[in-house]
Amino acid sequence: MAKRTFSNLETFLIFLLVMMSAITVALLSLLFITSGTIENHKDLGGHFFSTTQSSPATQGSTATQRSTATQHSTATQSSTATQTSPVTSTPEPPLFQNFSGYHIGVGRADCTGQVADINLMGYGKAGQNAQGILTRLYSRAFIMAEPDGSNRTVFVSIDIGMVSQRLRLEVLNRLQSKYGSLYRRDNVILSGTHTHSGPAGYFQYTVFVIASEGFSNQTFQHMVTGILKSIDIAHTNMKPGKIFINKGNVDGVQINRSPYSYLQNPQSERARYSSNTDKEMIVLKMVDLNGGDLGLISWFAIHPVSMNNSNHLVNSDNVGYASYLLEQEKNKGYLPGQGPFVAAFASSNLGDVSPNILGPRCINTGESCDNANSTCPIGGPSMCIAKGPGQDMFDSTQIIGRAMYQRAKELYASASQEVTGPLASAHQWVDMTDVTVWLNSTHAAKTCKPALGYSFAAGTIDGVGGLNFTQGKTEGDPFWDTIRDQILGKPSEEIKECQKPKPILLHTGELSKPHPWHPDIVDVQIITLGSLAITAIPGEFTTMSGRRLREAVQAEFASHGMRNMTVVISGLCNVYTHYITTYEEYQAQRYEAASTIYGPHTLSAYIQLFRNLAKAIATDMVANLSRGPEPPFFKQLIVPLIPNIVDRAPKGRTFGDVLQPAKPEYRVGEVAEVIFVGANPKNSVQNQTHQTFLTVEKYEATSTSWQIVCNDASWETRFYWHKGLLGLSNATVEWHIPDTAQPGIYRIRYFGHNRKQEILKPAVILSFEGTSPAFEVVTT
Repeated sequence: MAKRTFSNLETFLIFLLVMMSAITVALLSLLFITSGTIENHKDLGGHFFSTTQSSPATQGSTATQRSTATQHSTATQSSTATQTSPVTSTPEPPLFQNFSGYHIGVGRADCTGQVADINLMGYGKAGQNAQGILTRLYSRAFIMAEPDGSNRTVFVSIDIGMVSQRLRLEVLNRLQSKYGSLYRRDNVILSGTHTHSGPAGYFQYTVFVIASEGFSNQTFQHMVTGILKSIDIAHTNMKPGKIFINKGNVDGVQINRSPYSYLQNPQSERARYSSNTDKEMIVLKMVDLNGGDLGLISWFAIHPVSMNNSNHLVNSDNVGYASYLLEQEKNKGYLPGQGPFVAAFASSNLGDVSPNILGPRCINTGESCDNANSTCPIGGPSMCIAKGPGQDMFDSTQIIGRAMYQRAKELYASASQEVTGPLASAHQWVDMTDVTVWLNSTHAAKTCKPALGYSFAAGTIDGVGGLNFTQGKTEGDPFWDTIRDQILGKPSEEIKECQKPKPILLHTGELSKPHPWHPDIVDVQIITLGSLAITAIPGEFTTMSGRRLREAVQAEFASHGMRNMTVVISGLCNVYTHYITTYEEYQAQRYEAASTIYGPHTLSAYIQLFRNLAKAIATDMVANLSRGPEPPFFKQLIVPLIPNIVDRAPKGRTFGDVLQPAKPEYRVGEVAEVIFVGANPKNSVQNQTHQTFLTVEKYEATSTSWQIVCNDASWETRFYWHKGLLGLSNATVEWHIPDTAQPGIYRIRYFGHNRKQEILKPAVILSFEGTSPAFEVVTT
């Protein structure tokens, strides 16, 4: 074989990788801290916007600095999330028992976390860090209990990329501390919506910690608090009610982004389905005994990636927009994120499903790149990108989200099939690296230690990778193999053989410094409400994987007398393990298969495990299920690279001062914009004096007061943070004036927190406000 010479590009990449590995080693060895060391802050409560008795004519731009400050002390977290804490007695709400139906509680709470100085979780794109907010992120909890209160289940849909194992363990630990054995690992499901525009930093396994550029304890704690608060609200608000189920197709909002993988499945199997995506939406309608609206859960298979990897604003993407529309409609008179009705658009078997329905095209030539490798003749795979139906990603998000909202609204209104019957739940922890899978009565196979294949680095048509890797690679590359071997060591023959035909890029199951790179111990869980079974999937099932699991679980229930069960695939639950393809799709080794970390028999293992749970429920043998090996809760994690620095205002200015006012007059459809002297928004996670970064307020002459019409959870507002040097920054607030805006006098307010620190003293966080001059909105 001729000696290989490296091109200039490859030489540069080698240098780049060596530098990256040096940084990584430094992180792993030098920046090691106890994750239990956290900054405590006293929650000063919500900021109440009192009406201002001033005329708009005399209202100038103002900036107000609060004199109160929050000093930060440190506290040490318990060494394991699963330690038993002292149980705090929580009074049970009185349960009326003489009725037909369920006790139902719904709750919603903010779980946004940092909106600056943190990576966004989902695309894995370097430099895609948060720089503001488009919409807030919420945890939406639903508690269902039998009339006598003996059995209950909890389903929580959270506007985050995925639920991490650390997040679930901490939530379960705190639930146990507060409620004892009422809410447990078997009857609580935590599911991520899979938005790719939420903050990262809440993981404990090294792959995800590195992708997050460190563990952000303040974001983690804020998420935990939000999830618990939503459950607390649901628990407090429980009342007798009824649940109805409905199903219907949603058309025109999804495509299969790996159709060539799908075609690997047997033709006889594919012939049973009219589409290569699951178009059916399942809706649960929850009402009180008088028919009053309580809430909705919808499951539908779609990736929340209408907002692409150029986005830097925290938001809940298309499924979050669907929730926003339905909640706004049902909670008339309330600001977004407020009101009693709760609507969750939860994830399902979305692994190979994209909302970018115009399909993949070469962005440099415009020609289609819908081929087996998703690559372009000029520019390769990095040019092959799918786009949504709108003029931009904001427009596409609204189009897709509105279509889901409209269908869910229709299904909710027409739902008439009541869900009745007992509640049950089953859960096990399983070592997914060592499951024996019986393929038939005589042949068995095993799952593998986790590994990521070459095509993992290629990304997808929704967000391509950065180094021009190609999807569909079934052979390695000596160049990248050498880089990997020098930095991480060689993968064993055992893992290479087990993972075939996957060419291994990262043998994560054999890497354990500073902690394991991927989880070994995984949750499998089912909860049932009468004839409805919700399977909690710890990852992203592809379309056909979901179909096979649904069919197998339904058959298992039927074989033990529970016929006509509706089986829901609930995705991104409890712990994240990337993707799960079928055995046949695995052979094609596109992105989803390369990300099926436990090898070619992963789906078969899950089918076997979930059938076992279904059998236990159907035969009333849940008590005999083994608990399984308990997952770890690591005490030491890598700190974020971005330090906390003191905020500074320009000379002669103060925080909240208006640098650029709005124009005197706007028409509906235009954008009102105000620029303020800003401070780092991540300070607001530590000191929650204000519950929003902005308000748009209208002057009401009759009451001579300002009334809030929008906040930072409103779709028509955008908050951008522009980071400067040495602690200087600006904040831009945009109001995209909707057609529904009433003519009148308006103003925009900005609420923030700045970090201040004097020599030899602890840092303090100070709240401030800024107010723009008034401006007028006219309709013509």
